[in-house]
Amino acid sequence: MSGHNKWSTIKRKKGATDAKRGKIFTKIIKEIMISVREGGADPSGNSRLRLAIQNAKGANMPKDNIDRAIKKATGADAEAYHEITYEGYASHGIAVFVDGLTNNTNRTLANIRYIFGKYNGALGPNGSLTFLFDRKGVFTVAAEDVADRDMESLWKALSLN
Repeated sequence: MSGHNKWSTIKRKKGATDAKRGKIFTKIIKEIMISVREGGADPSGNSRLRLAIQNAKGANMPKDNIDRAIKKATGADAEAYHEITYEGYASHGIAVFVDGLTNNTNRTLANIRYIFGKYNGALGPNGSLTFLFDRKGVFTVAAEDVADRDMESLWKALSLN
């Protein structure tokens, strides 16, 4: 009970809700920007953009935010995000295929290589594991499940132990 000061309770709940919405909106905006760069700003001719807009509407993103993301992606000063894939073997010979989205490929490569090396894995060249995988699904791990961002807690979150 908040007693006479109801705003304290509202502020706490609203802050948590806004933070979650902000994370979701950021991911959707990045997806919109990538799809605009790859296929153009017209949703009727760009199926990936059309899907990203549907996801944005499903997350209750305001139309102004969607339009602003499209305009930002078509501008010359827009930040460039790249889709990347890395392939390698984790400990015990487990093949791992990593899909990611980054604005700095060198930093991301160094981080991925460090994580593989830390847990007795090896990062392989692109194309070395592609033949082993058929895309059947996607594992999404919430940041709360991987508190210290290490591979052990990631394996526990995915229930691979």
